[in-house]
Amino acid sequence: MWDRVDVVASTGSTNLDLAAAARGGARGPRVLIAGEQTAGRGRMARSWESPAGSSVAMSVLLEPEQGWEAWGWLSLLAGCAVSAALEELAPEGVDVALKWPNDVLVDGGKVCGILSERIEHPAGARAVVGMGINLSLRRDELPVPHATSLALAGYTAGAEDVVVAVLEHFERYYNFWERDGTLREAYTARCASIGAELTISIAGEAPKPGVGRGVDDDGRLIVETADGLETFAVGDVVHARLA
Repeated sequence: MWDRVDVVASTGSTNLDLAAAARGGARGPRVLIAGEQTAGRGRMARSWESPAGSSVAMSVLLEPEQGWEAWGWLSLLAGCAVSAALEELAPEGVDVALKWPNDVLVDGGKVCGILSERIEHPAGARAVVGMGINLSLRRDELPVPHATSLALAGYTAGAEDVVVAVLEHFERYYNFWERDGTLREAYTARCASIGAELTISIAGEAPKPGVGRGVDDDGRLIVETADGLETFAVGDVVHARLA
């Protein structure tokens, strides 16, 4: 589905670059890949940077036919694609999990950051979805203690293998979503947060324990807490930690 794939050695942010291109009239679907980001961003304005060559950053520019109300699925869709790709490439015995909403974990450590954004244009809104995957970071280079890299988990796949697998799975999930407007069933099958004990953290509130019971048609997490079934949206939750 990808009409254009560009590769650069380094950039500030692949998301910012594609967003600027989209505001200038660029059409999707297209891909921008970088071996280094110097100003990468994650959810809630978190930074996502790494030494040159140790990670791969890629962003995709899309023009979804689905209505805006369904676009919340795009970042969850990216999590499905990355987790499916890394599971396909994983050495024997390595555990790949997807934690709601889009944290991809390898042997319990976060290996990927994902950020989706809506870009306005007079001819119609576009979406940019960015994915940053830690390839060869050493333990002392990890941005946070709970992060990891593919090399630390024993992967031998190179950047090109990872990129190809992610884009193939992204296309598969994206076509499914464009047809149905939801990924509820496919996402549920991959998400380790469902059926697991969780702690939900929302800014300004005490952490709330519960058990993940599913996602609704909009991708919001359904949690059974002491107060009953509660639904949490991506934009509200700071963390949904697995026990």
